[in-house]
Amino acid sequence: MTKKKKVFIPVMLTPFKGDGSVDYDGLTELTEFYLNAGAGGLFANCQSSEMFFLSDADRLAITRHVVKIANGSVPVVATGTFGGPIAKQAEFVKKMYGTGVEAVIIITNMLAGELESSETFNNRFYSLLEKTDNIPLGFYECPLPYKRILMADQLQPFVDTGRIIYHKDTCLDLAQIKAKLHATSHVPDFGLYDAYMAHAIDSLKAGSAGLSCIQGNYSPELVVWLCKHYDEPARQAEVTRIQQFFIDNMEVMHAVYPLSAKYFLQKRGLNISGSTRSFSGVFNDEVKKKVDNLYNAFQELLEESEVSPVTRQ
Repeated sequence: MTKKKKVFIPVMLTPFKGDGSVDYDGLTELTEFYLNAGAGGLFANCQSSEMFFLSDADRLAITRHVVKIANGSVPVVATGTFGGPIAKQAEFVKKMYGTGVEAVIIITNMLAGELESSETFNNRFYSLLEKTDNIPLGFYECPLPYKRILMADQLQPFVDTGRIIYHKDTCLDLAQIKAKLHATSHVPDFGLYDAYMAHAIDSLKAGSAGLSCIQGNYSPELVVWLCKHYDEPARQAEVTRIQQFFIDNMEVMHAVYPLSAKYFLQKRGLNISGSTRSFSGVFNDEVKKKVDNLYNAFQELLEESEVSPVTRQ
């Protein structure tokens, strides 16, 4: 995952069967859907995967399955820290790395509590580093249970260790993004992937390695297209239009997520259920209508743009 080629890294959903068990056939179909859309990598076992509602066995099995289906075509990363003593977290990082991922992702809020200091976080990070051999790592500023943002001056020494190759940023602040990019630009193997579509184009132009946003769980081909063409002068009108589509529909894409995304993908023809293990609201008739309207708007955008829809193979 380098900064030279801007790529989309989907935060993967987890398909479940009606009884709540993992639907591995659905996961195969979903993984292939992302790949056919042109994803440049895959982030398995993340918040969109409902990782906090998975057992350790599920987390490892899901990631192993994604690695198998990707078959080396793109790198896969996956979360490997879920709280508790650093020694315990380190052991699970090793297990997760054993699934074949390129890097194991550290959830920033799992190394220190909301009221604990950056110094405490730093000490625990370096302790984790010492206990995880030479495993490549990354950061994820996961919003739950609380959001711990890494500022540029804190991130830089971590990246300077050579162990951090990936950072999923959720600060929603372009100035902070630029500061982080400036502080880490001397490390070619590190990539910052922005989660916020409202400033996605400016972030890419500033040097982000790509995008990693939930909007890609509705229309990954649009995000892939933006990553490819964001800086082409002749396509700026189309770039602006597609980004505005995401901005205009941000609220509905976040409503009752990830169930709403699963419903949307069903409308796109994927054979996955709307079952979830997490609860994010009631998918009532009003929400359903909004997602139906989103689907219609998406189809209209595809018809009027040069973006090719994902085809199932």
